[in-house]
Amino acid sequence: MQKLISYPISIVFYLAFALCLLIFHPIQWVCFNLFGYQAHKKSVDYLNFFLGKCTNILGTTYHFENLNQIPKDVPVIFVANHQSLYDIVGMIWYLRRWHPKFVSKKELGKGIPSVSYNLRHGGSVLIDRKDPKQALPVIKGLGEYIEKHNRSAVIFPEGTRSKNGVPKRFSENGLKILCKYAPSAYIVPISINNSWKMVRYGQFPMGLGNRLQFIIHEPMAIKDYSFSELMEKTEKAVVEGIKI
Repeated sequence: MQKLISYPISIVFYLAFALCLLIFHPIQWVCFNLFGYQAHKKSVDYLNFFLGKCTNILGTTYHFENLNQIPKDVPVIFVANHQSLYDIVGMIWYLRRWHPKFVSKKELGKGIPSVSYNLRHGGSVLIDRKDPKQALPVIKGLGEYIEKHNRSAVIFPEGTRSKNGVPKRFSENGLKILCKYAPSAYIVPISINNSWKMVRYGQFPMGLGNRLQFIIHEPMAIKDYSFSELMEKTEKAVVEGIKI
């Protein structure tokens, strides 16, 4: 029954979502080219605020737990499981104080209004998942960037989205490089729940009435642990916070 009801609601949602992307694309261009980074960042923040409001049409809500645990005025590496695009919408808005930058696949860097522009100009990095050699220096650059500017990187070590909420094995390569080139950073594990339910039927229709939960775990200073300890503790915290 929910799937049947979702068809007309999903049409309204997609129209609103697409309209936001189209409206904010030229806004981003003006902000970036005339006023610089801070103005562009504000435009991206509010784009994602309105995209989140679009998902409210579907009955979606966002809940972030323990935001006050995240260190301020230091580089931060957010490490999370990945369930859908809507993970990113929530993180950009609710973690805006930390200027989150994403490690994204290169295919997202073109063809999507607003999204592609932000990925190319907002400080995030694009990698070719079929070419590990290309990815390494790009992620290195992101580590150096957050170290220099006290900003944050978001990495999804599963490498791809989980379609049923069950976490995939974490890959260590990207995180290891970020830790090496942002040695003063803190790792902040995040467990994301219920985002996959929004696309349980695929991209259309959308799932209705989902409570997206982001559980922020205790931060860990990179300098206080060996990388193997960091990797083990991070994956354990993220996985234990996932509710299937």
